Amino acid sequence: MTVRNRPWVVTDVVRSTAASDDPARAAEAATSHLITLSSLESDGRDEELRVVWELEQATDVHDQYELPSPSDGFDEPGRLDAFLDAVRWGAIASADKTALQAPFRSGVEIQDYQLDPVVRALSMPRTNLLIADDVGLGKTVEAGLVMQELMLRHRARSMLIVCPAGLTLQWRDEMRDKFGLDFRIVNTKMLRELRRSAGLYVNPWTHHPRLIVSIDWLKRERPMRMLRELLPQVPEYPRAFDLLVVDEVHTCAPSGSGKYAVDSQRTRAVKLLAPHCEHRLFLSATPHNGKCLRRSAAPPGALPRDTPPPARPR
Repeated sequence: MTVRNRPWVVTDVVRSTAASDDPARAAEAATSHLITLSSLESDGRDEELRVVWELEQATDVHDQYELPSPSDGFDEPGRLDAFLDAVRWGAIASADKTALQAPFRSGVEIQDYQLDPVVRALSMPRTNLLIADDVGLGKTVEAGLVMQELMLRHRARSMLIVCPAGLTLQWRDEMRDKFGLDFRIVNTKMLRELRRSAGLYVNPWTHHPRLIVSIDWLKRERPMRMLRELLPQVPEYPRAFDLLVVDEVHTCAPSGSGKYAVDSQRTRAVKLLAPHCEHRLFLSATPHNGKCLRRSAAPPGALPRDTPPPARPR
């Protein structure tokens, strides 16, 4: 069916049992139904929507599809082979841990060294990596490959990217154009528009499964308060977010050095968020000794590659 101009499939229907105090009004009132929908769009896998069917506007129910009848004849062998190949290629990502799908579904020319984080991420029960490539070696591409591969294997659905304010649009465009992942930027303008359309008490951290936020906006009191409303007191499973990506993570390290280092607002924001994320990727191109990152609970699985890979022989 089509709801809110998007294709969905019905996964659950719950009939309302609420009754009116007036018997006459209860007899005339139509029974309402709570419908749970699952998205059919390629960039909205596993996205769910719950609506009251009788109150929803501009809906369209499509005809049910039936299995083809043998009386209509059989497909050509070539068509059947193509169908079986499509089924096998779609299932191999979940069944085979050694076969990667993200490099073939992305729109980038991938270098060999950029596959290293993907292989390491799949070998971990919980992805926990620090990608410390030099400037210009494609840390965004490496992070996008990991994100797309985890999503294809149904290991990550909700994703949150934390980056400097000047990189939010770049991250959104890169994920959309190169990996087909639709991200929405969380900021004051989006929050104002969201409250106009969904109500004053809507929480921006739950309105879309893939979000981008700047670290300077995240550390403010109002976004942190709305984030604390979502996060439990103690991290529990399932986590509030499946994947956390922090770009330029060195800017979130405690200020100072040695035992006198003091947590900044950025440090406290990342420390609050990180335990509630199943998988974590930290990106940085600035050389460091690792002490500050260890104090801010950065993962031990770092990938230091400060020099570009050797050129391939022609």
